This record gives sequence, C-alpha cells and structure tokens, in this order.
Amino acid sequence: MLSIDLTAQQLRLRQTEDISYVYDSIRKRWVVLTPEEHVRQLLIHYLVQEMNYPAGMIAVEKQIMVGAMKKRFDVVVYDRLHTPWMLIECKAPEVPLTEHTFMQLLNYQRTIACRYWLMSNGHQHYCADAGNIMDIKWLQQLPLYEL
Repeated sequence: MLSIDLTAQQLRLRQTEDISYVYDSIRKRWVVLTPEEHVRQLLIHYLVQEMNYPAGMIAVEKQIMVGAMKKRFDVVVYDRLHTPWMLIECKAPEVPLTEHTFMQLLNYQRTIACRYWLMSNGHQHYCADAGNIMDIKWLQQLPLYEL
C-alpha cells in the first residue's frame, strides 16, 4: 500500500442551495461533490501539484466500451506520445478496496492497456507496475512522470 497524504490539497468548492460542487480543473467545469468525486479531485490535484504530472495529459470520466457495455473510467494519465500510461480507479472513502475493485480496474485495462494501475479510496492507495503482465509488481510509491 502507498502512503499518500491528500490532506494538503486545496479544492475550489461552492454551494448552491443544498448541493456542493467542486471545480474540476481537467474538465474545466463544476461537478457535484460526491464522496467519490472528492477522492478523484484530491488525487488529481496531488498528481498535478505534488508529483508534477502534466494536467494536459490527464483525462477524467471518459466513456469506453468494455465488451458490449458502455462504461466510464475514472482517470487515465497519458504519456507524452498520448498513449494511456496510468489507469486510476477511485472509490468513496467508505468503500473498501477489494478484489471487486481490482476486477473493475482489470476490466477497464482490457480496453485501455496501461503500464500502471492505481486504486484509491482516499485512505488506501495501491499502485502496480503492469509493464510485464506476467510479473505485476505492487509499488511502494507512485511512478515519476518522466516520459
């Protein structure tokens, strides 16, 4: 498991009547602040602000086809050649990261082949190097974006 401290990340928030919103700097729009969205935004800010991942190489909630089903991935980070590099699955803080979460990530991996996988619920974070699919390595820290 990785040790990532998301508490220092500052999000732009606003309240309209009884609905909270967060500004998504990747999608350039306000989105409803659900628990999963909160984790997603904190993680994106961490990747951009702390890890220097380029914001222009990050895609959020894009539709893909997984078999015959339409799905939406949480986050994909692309390398400088615009090839999917890291696939990220986010869950709400109260949702444990289980084998079910991992299987969901693997289903997306079939469509979006990425070298790195990251799963997070804001408290637990797991990252794998799947560069050699026969020898997946679970990492102790996030990979640097040096592509």
